[in-house]
Amino acid sequence: MTRGRTAGRRRHEGENGSAVVEFVFLGVLLLVPVVYLVLTVGALQGGSFAVVGAADQAARVYADAPTAGAGDARAREAVRIAFSDFGFTADQADVDIICSEACLTPGSTVTVVVRLDVPLPLVPAIAGSSPSAATVDATSTSIVERFG
Repeated sequence: MTRGRTAGRRRHEGENGSAVVEFVFLGVLLLVPVVYLVLTVGALQGGSFAVVGAADQAARVYADAPTAGAGDARAREAVRIAFSDFGFTADQADVDIICSEACLTPGSTVTVVVRLDVPLPLVPAIAGSSPSAATVDATSTSIVERFG
């Protein structure tokens, strides 16, 4: 019996510790894509929250502005603040402001559309192009008060 056990041990002597190496290698190989997926989904979620907040606040401040020029400046500042809260810059935003009638006439509506190309995390911009995960956008409409 001793002879059989010794022969069995000799066959497996070269494999001592290889399970740990395989586990670490496969763990890293499978964990890296999962972590990158979580980072990408987080960036997309942050981008969608940023455009919704930016569009909502921009429409409100534009509708409350005394003039269309002041409304445009206030709306773009609201977009800048909302984007900075989520780690984006105002340069990444595409903002469209549409008035239903003459802007800021009582009873008219102001619609703001904000678009953002959410960049892929950990991927640098190469030669002026920035790879994006997706484009998110939001629309918000606010009514200009009749009695100020």
